[in-house]
Parts: sequence; C-alpha cells; structure tokens
Amino acid sequence: MEKKWIMNLASLFLAIACTMMGGAFTATGQNKAKRFQLTEDKQGKRVDVVIDGKAFTSYIYPDEVKKPVLYPIRTSKGTTITRGWPLSPREGERVDHPHHVGLWFNYGDVNGYDFWNNSNDVGDHKGPFGTIRHRSVDKMTSGSDKAELEVSAEWQKPDGTAMLLEKTRYVFSGEGDTRVIDRITTLKALEEDVLFRDNKEGLIAIRLARALEHPSKSPEIFTDASGKATAVPQMKNEGITGLYQSSEGIKGDDVWGTRAGWVSVNGKIGQEPVTVVIMDNPQNIGYPTYWHARGYGLFAANPLGQEAMSNGAEELNFKLSAGESVTFRHRVVVHSGDNLTPEQVKARYQKYVPQH
Repeated sequence: MEKKWIMNLASLFLAIACTMMGGAFTATGQNKAKRFQLTEDKQGKRVDVVIDGKAFTSYIYPDEVKKPVLYPIRTSKGTTITRGWPLSPREGERVDHPHHVGLWFNYGDVNGYDFWNNSNDVGDHKGPFGTIRHRSVDKMTSGSDKAELEVSAEWQKPDGTAMLLEKTRYVFSGEGDTRVIDRITTLKALEEDVLFRDNKEGLIAIRLARALEHPSKSPEIFTDASGKATAVPQMKNEGITGLYQSSEGIKGDDVWGTRAGWVSVNGKIGQEPVTVVIMDNPQNIGYPTYWHARGYGLFAANPLGQEAMSNGAEELNFKLSAGESVTFRHRVVVHSGDNLTPEQVKARYQKYVPQH
C-alpha cells in the first residue's frame, strides 16, 4: 500500500513537473513567436525596435536633435534608408539642413515659434525656436504580428513653457520584405490657444539616404521658412536613383506642392531595390495633404502649409483653443525587393483606408 502511495506521489510530482516544463516551453515558444521586440534604454535615451531578430529602427530623443525621431530606419535586409548626417555621417552625403534627422513630426510656425528648423547648428536663422521634449515612455508592447510604443512629449517655448502636449502611438508591423510604421499623434493645446500659421515647413517627414535622392544636374537653391537661402551643390550622380510618384500620377520634382493621398519614392541602394511610401489618412485635416517633397532627399507631407504650396490660391491657419485636441494619422511603408508599382501602392493604401 505504501509502495503504491509512493508511486502515485511520484506520478503526481512528474505530472506537475511536466506541466511546469510544458509551461516553460510554451512561454519560450511565445517569446520566439514575438517577431516584433521593443527594448528601452533610458540612459541612452532610446527605444530599439527589432523585427525577426534584426534592428529596424529606434525611437531616440537626444537633446541635440531638439525633437524625438525614428533613426535610423532600415529595410528587412538591414539597409539604411535614412541619411546618416549629422548624427552618423556617411561618405558622399549632403551636409545641408542639420534639422533633417530620420523620421520626425513638427511644424515651422506654432504661435510664432519655429519647431522645424531648430538644431544645434542653425546657421544665421534666429528663430525664435521651439523644442519638442520627450517626457515619457507610456507603454511598450512586443508581439508576434506587431509592436506598439506609446510616448508623451511637450512642445515648448524657449523658456520651457509647454504649449502642446503630444501623445504618439507607433505601431510597427510588416510581413516578408515589407516594414510598416503607423504613427498616430494627438496634440492638445494646454493653457493657451495655439495657432499653426500657414507655413510650408512640416509636418511629417523623412530625410532619405543619398541613393534615394533624385539625380541632380545642376546646383540648386532652396529657401526655408525665414527666407534664408540654402545652396545645394551639384554632386556625382552615380548610384543616385530616386523617383517620386504620387497617387495622382505625378512624378519626380513635380510632386512638390501638389495634393495626393500617398507618395512613393522608388530607387536602389547598392543592388537592393527599395520603395518608401508615406500615406495620408482621410481623417486628417487638409486631406489630401500637400507634399513638401524635394529631390535632394526631403520627403514630407504637409496638410497645414497650403498657401506656399498653392501659390497663394489657398490658405489654412489652423487653431486649437486651450484644451482642444487634434489627431494626425500617417503610415510609412519600407519595401525591399522589386520596386512597388503605383498599382501595388494603391492596393496597400486601400488596405490602410478601406472605406475611402
């Protein structure tokens, strides 16, 4: 009887052990199933995004950048699609517009403060500048089909007074050779009314790697919001392959100052075909957005800067009363492999906004 009791007890312990091991195996399996991983480094002021074991991008907020950004951004093969300078210079890059870093979201005139041009190297431009200060990582969720990052920031005057509270949710997803970033940003006016005065410098933007720029045949000069001229000299065009295309069938430099639901840039980085797409959302103010897309690698959607984009035919001075909020939604697609055709981009866009 005692022997049978001992055998039963042993069987019970074995069953418990198996269950526990099974749970461990299940947990391990679940960890392996989490293709999308987020890791916070508070000391380094960053959150790293890893997909299928490979670095995709990082949410960073160093003081010298004056705003939180995603930097760098890579394809599924690990190729960087964003310019390295000024944080990590690469040979052959342009060294203009030091405020163009990674993927960012800001604006050129908010209650008279310039959030777009602010950097540690602003040249002759005097501002006055605003700064977007990261405040907190509010939520991080890794998963098998996506990862989500929620953060808070303040849009501050030079004296540190906050005008806007920003709440942004990033959703990182994708399959195969495609990577997707959804950015959902809510801005809330705090103690005072906030005016986004019509200005061409905004709103969501990427500074692309040199290979994705348009070939440049001659020196070019561009002006910023203050009227300051920036000379962009002619450079060697070997391996420079970028071409903008919009949902309205417009190509190349002609995309600038036109409205469209989406714009893509196709090109090659080395031997790797790459397509980068920014998609506007019908719920956004000013839809379909104007495009502040330049051949030298600035790729931006700006729904608020209508006067400059329309040659004065339209104007939008968007105001938030104290306590009011506005939300902007955008999707960025990074595809490696054969360049996406307009028809393929359109199909992806219809999945993003199926009821439009």
